[in-house]
Amino acid sequence: MILHELISYDVLRVIWWLLLGVLLIGFAVTDGFDLGTGALLPFVARTDLERRVVINTIGPVWEGNQVWLIMGGGAIFAAWPQLYAVSFSGFYLAMFAILVALILRPVAFKFRSKREDPAWRSRWDWALFVGGFVPALIFGVAMGNVLQGVPFRLADDMQIFYDGTFFGLLNPYALLAGLVSVAMLVTHGAAWLQLKTADAVAERARRFGIMAGVFTTVLYAAAGVLLATLVAGYAITGVVDVSGPSNTLLKSAAVQGGAWFANYGAQPLLWLVPALGLAGPVLAALCLAARRPLAALLASGVGIAGIVASVGVSMFPFILPSSANPSASLTVWDSSSSHLTLFIMLVSTLIFMPIILAYTSWVFSVLRGKVDADAIRGGKGHSY
Repeated sequence: MILHELISYDVLRVIWWLLLGVLLIGFAVTDGFDLGTGALLPFVARTDLERRVVINTIGPVWEGNQVWLIMGGGAIFAAWPQLYAVSFSGFYLAMFAILVALILRPVAFKFRSKREDPAWRSRWDWALFVGGFVPALIFGVAMGNVLQGVPFRLADDMQIFYDGTFFGLLNPYALLAGLVSVAMLVTHGAAWLQLKTADAVAERARRFGIMAGVFTTVLYAAAGVLLATLVAGYAITGVVDVSGPSNTLLKSAAVQGGAWFANYGAQPLLWLVPALGLAGPVLAALCLAARRPLAALLASGVGIAGIVASVGVSMFPFILPSSANPSASLTVWDSSSSHLTLFIMLVSTLIFMPIILAYTSWVFSVLRGKVDADAIRGGKGHSY
């Protein structure tokens, strides 16, 4: 038997669907508090010293956290090439806006303290706000559009045609999903700031985090109700060869009301996933109110995992449904790379993922503790 045949093609496809979810959750949980902190910066810090304290809570770790986004993009490219082609071309302007915002962040880190002029530093502080708020909003808007279906179609030769526009992405439900994402990450950032700072900054972050946690649960619940009542889902209407070749045109699919809740009806235990998304932010708000920042950060992380995972659980086996031609929708069973490619990637992941996790854990262990405002005032011990 050939080595890669030890794991069947359908199982490998499901494994890589799960791993893609892990990478997206890893990015949202780790880089999420960076984005949330950036979005909170102009509001929780009022003096230059306070803003430097906030910046130094994420300055040493944001680059490592962003690796999860790079790994997620790489996994999409290698494991789900059609998903990469459709999403990165169809969402091109949205991706460009995210990229510009993310580029602003390191530039602001490096240039903010080059001059002591308050106006200079204020402009870079708002650049850090943009670098946190814009990606958080657009990532949520993208998820809202994915749940509604993306207007793409495939020709007989598999050529991709995208019929949508950038402003078409800014529809009411997608904007609601964007607000869920912003509130979710602001809660996470507030918990991080309460853990890493003290005095006035921590107290302001606490107040914002409590409000954001409540808003997250309310907005997420509203998005769920609208998904059940107004947003139609997608369902496969024909027989699919789960171990067959990756050709999205070999199946039939249709739009069906309530289809995104079919998996929960078939497997009731799956309701635990959105339940975590509802409970996590509220628990984080309660922990913030009780001044237990580590518990708040963990609860917020659990809530993020539940919210992100609920999208995948609701849509399975769909990865990117097509509103222009439902039968062209990309699914786990017909849009993956080859059997051998998925197997080689899995072996590589099993080798390198533990190394990445061990290194990340070590970094956070070394950098544990609160940022020292006196050390910043004295000009030593911190970079920004």
